[in-house]
Amino acid sequence: MKKLFAALFMLLALAACGEKQFKFENTDLTGLDYGKGFSLNDHTGKPVTLDSYKGKVVVLFFGFTHCPDVCPTTMAEMSAVMKELGPDADKVQVLFATLDPERDTKELLSQYVPGFDSRFVGLYGTPEQVAATAKEFKVFYQKVPGKTPDSYTIDHTAGSYVFDKSGKLRLFLRHGGGPAPIVHDLKLLAAN
Repeated sequence: MKKLFAALFMLLALAACGEKQFKFENTDLTGLDYGKGFSLNDHTGKPVTLDSYKGKVVVLFFGFTHCPDVCPTTMAEMSAVMKELGPDADKVQVLFATLDPERDTKELLSQYVPGFDSRFVGLYGTPEQVAATAKEFKVFYQKVPGKTPDSYTIDHTAGSYVFDKSGKLRLFLRHGGGPAPIVHDLKLLAAN
């Protein structure tokens, strides 16, 4: 009997929180108290926040354009996801937030990011804005010196955050999981 009451209490608690419960294939972050937003510029120079994209499912990836592996493979994977989503792709906005404000100018981002899909948007800001945004999302990043001062690379968290259409943080997408689980979860969020 105690188990029955516990199960009923849990169901009532879930219903009371107002979040629709889904069976996600990626890491569910629903209800966590970070990743609430950002204040950056898009690759056209326009100031944007997370609220700028309300009404769409948002996928936010942190990276840098000189990245030799994780960043281009993530962006290529998201391009494949958009193709597999078909008409639902119009309900999704992919954002690439740079962790390298020294080199990733709006001009470079405006060529690099839409090169994967014309709907993708690059985000940049001052070093202070980038640091504050990374901190808000608990994103690790650290410059690693290269052979010359401008040939450095950046170690960083390899994953993407997903927000539902109301702007609430819902998922973390691990790098290298393939398009299928991402498509599954984005379709769930896009339908609601």
